[in-house]
This record gives sequence, structure tokens and C-alpha cells, in this order.
Amino acid sequence: MPFVTVQIGKGHSIEKKRKLAQAVTEALVSALGTKPEWITIHIDEFERDNWAVGGVLHSDKHAGRHEETGR
Repeated sequence: MPFVTVQIGKGHSIEKKRKLAQAVTEALVSALGTKPEWITIHIDEFERDNWAVGGVLHSDKHAGRHEETGR
């Protein structure tokens, strides 16, 4: 029974998270030959103020980019 944790920054719409869960499930079914009902997916959202790349906080680098815009 696969258990997958996906970490994403906060701000993605519920529809995007539904699509993510479906895509991950389909990939695991295809790769492992398991049943969809055996797959558990945990979406762990983090604040963009707690993530930095190259010394720059993601919230500073991409201000407003993921605030329920669907991107």
C-alpha cells in the first residue's frame, strides 16, 4: 500500500490539489500495478516564507504568484 507525501507551497486551489492527487495515483497504478484504492497521498503545504532558494525567500522571489490564481 503506497503512501506518498507531496510537499507544495501554500496557495494552490483545491482543484489543483485534486488534479495532483489524481495524477500521482495514476502514475503509481501504472508504475507499480497497484489498485488506486490502496494508494494514500498526503499533501503537505508549507508557508513560502519558510522556503529559500539561492538565499532568497520564495515569498520574496514570487510574490503573489500562487495566491489562488491556479498557477
